[in-house]
Parts: sequence; structure tokens; C-alpha cells
Amino acid sequence: MNPIGPPQRRATRLVFLAAGLAMAAWAPLVPYAKVRLGLSEGTLGLLLLCLGAGSLLAMPLTGALAARFGCRRVILASGALLSLALPGLALAASPVQLGLVLLLFGAAIGTFDVCINIQAVIIEKAGGGALMSGFHALFSVGGFAGAGLMALLLWLRLDPAWACAAIVALLAALLRAASGHLLRDAEPDGRAAPLFVMPHGSVIVIGLLCFIVFLAEGSILDWSALFLTGSRGVDAARGGLAYAAFAIAMTAGRFSGDYIVRRFGGQRVLLAGGLCGAAGFFLTVLAPSVAGSLAGFVLIGLGAANIVPILFTAAGKQRAMPASLAVSAITTLGYAGILAGPAVIGFVAHATSLSMAFAGLGCALLLVAASARIGAPAGSGPGG
Repeated sequence: MNPIGPPQRRATRLVFLAAGLAMAAWAPLVPYAKVRLGLSEGTLGLLLLCLGAGSLLAMPLTGALAARFGCRRVILASGALLSLALPGLALAASPVQLGLVLLLFGAAIGTFDVCINIQAVIIEKAGGGALMSGFHALFSVGGFAGAGLMALLLWLRLDPAWACAAIVALLAALLRAASGHLLRDAEPDGRAAPLFVMPHGSVIVIGLLCFIVFLAEGSILDWSALFLTGSRGVDAARGGLAYAAFAIAMTAGRFSGDYIVRRFGGQRVLLAGGLCGAAGFFLTVLAPSVAGSLAGFVLIGLGAANIVPILFTAAGKQRAMPASLAVSAITTLGYAGILAGPAVIGFVAHATSLSMAFAGLGCALLLVAASARIGAPAGSGPGG
């Protein structure tokens, strides 16, 4: 049996930090890859789809792998693949090679992300209290660190391949520190599970709610700067303030999230988060000033901060599917929201306006608030 205590919780925090670090390190490399390989915007867009495709192919299978082999083996194996793929992103000599490496990188990060969330669900259930928001806060910190460190190394004119090697060394150190306390045993109720199971019961509801929240998050990443520059007249150099306000608020909300969930319960926090996020979108659209719109992005970050952690907790408590398969399914649906976000918002914005698209996201978050019952303690919510 897995011993579960403070060392296992620390190990889980370390792998969440590692996941954010590895995922964000790719973003500063994109302009370098575009210039080095002479890629057009269209070709680059197609290549970036390879990253998402790799993740979506690997995520549905990860739950069964973790159930059969234990979280530790799957986390370390996918971490090793990440360490191999990241330098390849800087060394790929042709668009085809870059596409293949992005496919591998996407599969590795997708597997790693699902498996660390499976471990987090098991750790939280054993601890008997809210821990998920704190784990996800470390992912956000890792994202800041990965993007910031990579950008700094490139600004210092370090060769991109050596910059990737520095990130890999840090990733390896985090995995080494965590490896001794990652969960080794397979999930008892999932060992005989097939490699892929269609989500059913309450898992579908949880997955759709994750889809909405990730759709909102991905839309802010891709469209918030354009909203400020196009609708509020902000110059391009300050367009990134919108996402910065959102990301900082979300990280702060997650660091305080475990206390808030323990104090008020997942159902109330889910209700308040959905309402706060919806209010943020409406304020962003309706406020006549830049300051008002930025305040709206802060509200969105605070509202969305703890929704996904609560939904992962709900996935661990439901009884329709083994927890590992449920987490795998809802992560896949959530990630599909991130991938669909730019296209969906672009289509709506083209047909109406970007303000109307953001208002639609506010309405979607009202659906999350209306489904707050899913965050109720086990036994009082839907069981599948």
C-alpha cells in the first residue's frame, strides 16, 4: 500500500511545479522556431496543432496506465520524454521534424499532467481535506518560472538548445527530489480497467464544466490583449496587462483556495467562483475605461482560480468510474476547451464582436455556478 503523509504531499507539489515549468518553457521558443525554420503564420499554426494533438491522443490513455502501473512510473516516464523532447524543439532542422517533436512533447506533457492530477486526487482523498487548489497554485508558479527563465536565458543570448538544457536540468532536479515519495501502487479498482473507457454519469457533467472553464482561460490567453488594444485603445506594448492581471489573480486565488474550500465547502466556492468569473466578463465588456476592464480580468482570475481544482476533487469522489479514468476523461475534455477556445471566440467575434464573444463566456460561467451542486461533499451530490 502507498504510505500517504507530508512527504507525499511535498512530492505532489514538486511535480505540479515541474509540469508548469516544462509546459511554459516552450512559449518563448516559438518566435525563434518561426525565424530559424522560415515558417509562415499558417504553417506555424498547423505545427502548433501537433502539440495539442499529441496531448489529446495521450490523455485518454493515461488513467488506465496509472491504474495498472502506479503514478510514480508514469510520471517519471513521461518526465523523461519531456526531457528528451524539450531540446528537440530547439534543434529540429525542418518543419516535419518540429511537428514530430511537438507531437511527442504534447503526448508527454498530456500524460504528465493527467497523472499528477490522479496522484493529487488520491493524496487529497487520503488527507481528508482540501489540497487541490494549493497543488494547482504550484503549477501556476511553475508556469511563471518556466516562461520567465527561458525568456531571460534567451535575452542573455544563450543558444536556445543550451537554454532548453538548463530547463531540463531544473526539471530533472525536481523529479529526482519528488521520485522517492510518488505513489507506487496501482489503483485497486482500476487495475483490470480497459485502456480506454467512454466517460459516463457525473463524469460527463464534470468534464463539460471543465471544458467551459478551460475555454474561458484559453480565450483570455489568446484574445485579452486584442480586446484591450482593439476595444479600449491600449497600445500594443501594454496589451499583455490583461492576461497578467488575470494570471496573478488566479495564482493568488489558488494559494488561498484550500483554506477557502475548507471554510465554506466546495459547493459554495464553486457557486461563488462561477458568479465572480461571469461578473468579471460582464464588467470587462461593459466598463468604459481600461481600469474597469482590467478589474474585470482580475475578477475572472479570482473566480476561475478554484473551479478546476474543485472539479478534480469531485472527479475523485464520484462513483461512476474509477478515479484515475475519471481524471483522465475530464482533463481531456478540459484541454479540448483550451484548444477550441481561439477558434470558437474567433468565429463568434467575426460574426458579432469580441465583446459579444466575451459576454457569451460570462453566460457560460453562469452555467458553472448553476451546477455548483457537483462540488458538494461525497454522498450529497450526484454519484453517477
